[in-house]
Amino acid sequence: MRARRRQRLLIILAMLALAAIAAGLMLYALRSNINLFFSPVQVVAGEAPLGRPIRAGGLVAEGSVERDPQSLDIRFSVTDHVESIEVRYSGILPDLFREGQGVVVLGELQPGGWVRAEEVLARHDENYMPPEVAEALKEAGHAPEDYRDKAAEVGQRLDSRQRADQE
Repeated sequence: MRARRRQRLLIILAMLALAAIAAGLMLYALRSNINLFFSPVQVVAGEAPLGRPIRAGGLVAEGSVERDPQSLDIRFSVTDHVESIEVRYSGILPDLFREGQGVVVLGELQPGGWVRAEEVLARHDENYMPPEVAEALKEAGHAPEDYRDKAAEVGQRLDSRQRADQE
C-alpha cells in the first residue's frame, strides 16, 4: 500500500512540475511577443527597448512627411507636442493618414532614436483618436479635443490643396 501511495505522489509531483514548466514557457513566449505602447516623450527618455517590437503613437507633425518619389519609402515625425520621433516606413499608407492626425506605428526602435515601422495605423474619423495617443497627450498637459479640431482643420486644408493640385 505504501509503495502505491508513493507512486501516486511521484506522478502528481511530476505532473505539477510539467505544468509549471509549460506555464513558464508560455509566459516567456508571450513576453517576447508583447508590443508595449510608448509616447514620443517616453521614447526620447529611453523607456522604449531597442530592437524589440513596440507601438508608438501621437500626431503626425505638420510639414514632416517626406516621400521618396522612386519608391514607397516615407519618413515622418510623430509628436505629442512635447517631443517628436522620426518614423521610417516602406509601404502603402492608410487612406486616412495625413499631417495633424493621430497614428500608431508598430515597429522597432533603432539606435539612432528613430522607429522602423512595419505597420502604420491611422485614426477612423476626425473625432477618433487612439486611446493610447489621447492618454499620452493628457500626460503631456494637452487636451485631445484641441487636437481633434486642429486635425480636422489641417485635413480640410490638405484636401483643398490636393483638389487645387488636381485642377
